[in-house]
Amino acid sequence: MQPMEVAAMEPAPGPQEKYHLITRNLQEVLGEDKLMAILKKRELKIYWGTATTGKPHVAYFVPMSKIADFLKAGCEVTILFADLHAYLDNMKAPWELLELRTLYYENVIKAMLESIGVPLEKLKFVRGTDYQLSKEYTLDVYRLSSVVTQHDAKKAGAEVVKQVEHPLLSGLLYPGLQALDEEYLKVDAQFGGVDQRKIFTFAEKDSKIDLLDRKEDVKKKLKKAFCEPGNIENNGVLSFIKHVLFPLKSEFVILREEKWGGNKTYTTYEALEKDFAEQVVHPGDLKNSVEVALNKLLDPIREKFNSPELKKLTNAAYPNPSKAKPAEKGTKNSEPENVVPSRLDIRVGKVISVEKHPDADSLYVEKIDVGEPEPRTVVSGLVQFVPKEQLQDRLVVLLCNLKPQKMRGVESQGMVLCASSVGEPRQVEPLDPPAGCCAGERVYVEGYEGGEPDDELKPKKKVFEKLQADFRISEDCVAQWKQRNFLTKLGRVSCKSLKGGSIS
Repeated sequence: MQPMEVAAMEPAPGPQEKYHLITRNLQEVLGEDKLMAILKKRELKIYWGTATTGKPHVAYFVPMSKIADFLKAGCEVTILFADLHAYLDNMKAPWELLELRTLYYENVIKAMLESIGVPLEKLKFVRGTDYQLSKEYTLDVYRLSSVVTQHDAKKAGAEVVKQVEHPLLSGLLYPGLQALDEEYLKVDAQFGGVDQRKIFTFAEKDSKIDLLDRKEDVKKKLKKAFCEPGNIENNGVLSFIKHVLFPLKSEFVILREEKWGGNKTYTTYEALEKDFAEQVVHPGDLKNSVEVALNKLLDPIREKFNSPELKKLTNAAYPNPSKAKPAEKGTKNSEPENVVPSRLDIRVGKVISVEKHPDADSLYVEKIDVGEPEPRTVVSGLVQFVPKEQLQDRLVVLLCNLKPQKMRGVESQGMVLCASSVGEPRQVEPLDPPAGCCAGERVYVEGYEGGEPDDELKPKKKVFEKLQADFRISEDCVAQWKQRNFLTKLGRVSCKSLKGGSIS
């Protein structure tokens, strides 16, 4: 009788190993004792929710890498598509579009998890409208609102609901609704960010790399990402390596030519961060290495979505406004171009040098660092308004995607945005970013944090001019567009004293 060959089986992880997988790389874990008690008896049931509004981008690998840990630990994972919340979010999309987007999210999340080699047997998807419009859920919402104080609701939502001057009632309801979701989904725990906006820094503020972007688009967008030599604060490229690439691969390889030291493999993020802080690793090499690693993650997703069925779904869920059917000639009510502040590439800049223009007494020629490999040359008509020494080394706000143009023989690669007084004599003050900002940080208008800036504003379209008509300085000296504040992630953009002025 032939001896039987028995394949060696990997032992199932015990409660302690599962606990480590579930909790690693989390900033905070609530209810640790309860979590361990459940793991000693059975598998944990956990959910993560996302609103199906915008298009998922590479920052979604942050929660996906954690969901991968949950699945590897044997957890039963539910992904909740908050389609009702998405619809109520300023009515951004009609129901029929949200249905398509929910289907797109499901397919893209599966593709992301498959690209990192995660089994999907214990993963399920639920739509909020599957239960949130039911009589029972509605009654529970009313019951909850009768026992929760306004103070407690506001405190509970402070980290995940955007804090504005005139908050909507929905912001007070949100924490309670999220608590009810846990009950209705029959789960033990939920996964979310202590501050969910911060984990998307890499995509929202730097590059907005789409999961289906071509390789040349990934290169182009990474090139724009803020990555100042030696600066480890607010560095989206480093954050992506820390929160996505290291958890997935347990190592990261810096690719570089032999003359610069050759390739180097890092087995801990801390060692990489230390070398970057000491400028042993150059931003260009860091970005190139992230580009290679990121494309390896995106290749399977691109391939899957290259099928005719998923191409059709993508185009239907996210129709291209520019491909809308043109109006017939002579039609007066043709669809206007979507002129919104997110089309402007406005960044914090640091003035490195200031010199008088060699051929114009009223002009300065400045070198301004905006987080790119080389500083930009900018020509500004500020000689009679701002002394040279007040510009040197200060932070300014720079419009970066105007078409470069020569001003008395010197090409200007941007515009320093300034407040101007209404009356005579004319006064001008450069706008001030919040203290602590870094060169290259994005400046955006409140409510328009997302959206991809135009690569270059076409002069004939007059996009900047149309938006500029509604730029104003408020009575408390804050820069605004249609009474919405100019912001960076550290706060409001302002000027020193020109209340009620214009911005140019």
